[in-house]
Amino acid sequence: MGAGRVFAYGAAAGLIGDLLLGDPRRGHPVAAFGRAAGAVEQVLWRDHRGWGALHTAVCAGGAVALGAVAARAVRHSAAASTVLTGAATWAVVGGTSLAREAAAVGQALEAGDLEAARARLPHLCGRDPQALDADGIARAVVESVAENTSDAVVGALVWGAVGGVPGLLGFRAVNTLDAMVGHKSPRHRRYGWASARLDDLAGWPGARLTAALAALAGPDPRGAVRAWRADAGLHPSPNAGPVEASFAGALGVRLGGTLSYGGRVEHRPVLNSEGRAVVTDDVERAVRLSRRVTWLALGVCAGARLLTGARRAKRGKWA
Repeated sequence: MGAGRVFAYGAAAGLIGDLLLGDPRRGHPVAAFGRAAGAVEQVLWRDHRGWGALHTAVCAGGAVALGAVAARAVRHSAAASTVLTGAATWAVVGGTSLAREAAAVGQALEAGDLEAARARLPHLCGRDPQALDADGIARAVVESVAENTSDAVVGALVWGAVGGVPGLLGFRAVNTLDAMVGHKSPRHRRYGWASARLDDLAGWPGARLTAALAALAGPDPRGAVRAWRADAGLHPSPNAGPVEASFAGALGVRLGGTLSYGGRVEHRPVLNSEGRAVVTDDVERAVRLSRRVTWLALGVCAGARLLTGARRAKRGKWA
């Protein structure tokens, strides 16, 4: 069995595992990585970009190396390689947990329990829930579903197709480091610079694929493309911009506007200004779109890996 089939079968098995099992409540591999990265930070932290770059290299490089060692150990067995790819995919994707958390907030909003929705929102994003009304919470959920479809699913599949198990683990490591130290807090403004920039680079292809698939799978493809082209560059994040704009256009809603993080108010440009305001029902619509994008991304990434493998085999045959 070639590498293309190993990835295709393994990634499909991993996504099915995520669909059936979700994330474990205890002992999640990503949480273990986070604890290890936190321990490294305690040793290396200095208010300096160079030390932060070393932290990024040690943690992300360690994840890639671990994946490479594991893949090399089972390289002679197609079955073992497929199982390893499936396990790695399950470990790094988080589509089911994303959908469950979004649905939990949506159900609380539908029941009119604003306090329950506010209590649940921090499981999805870092907004200040007390500053939001029901529609504001719904908008925050839709934005989080859009962005995390790229960060928690599609980006991992892209790098898995490119680099196999090391690519899967490396992408999740980079994304986790950005969440831990990539924000502009006083402690991490310099130290987390390298992690944030590396996450921007690693997330670039997955974000564009997510935006394209949202346009393809959404109820308004033209609206998605229009919003993506017109508004993506207005977002402060080079990767969240295309994804959120495409989701906004596909769903026919407005995203962006005034946000509150940790007591700090931000006024972001509106994405898809021609759309209507987000309402509670849009949470479920966003989750359904995210699921369609997930399975389309699997098809695209697996197909690309299979096609690449076939071309290499053909070149080898005629060499």
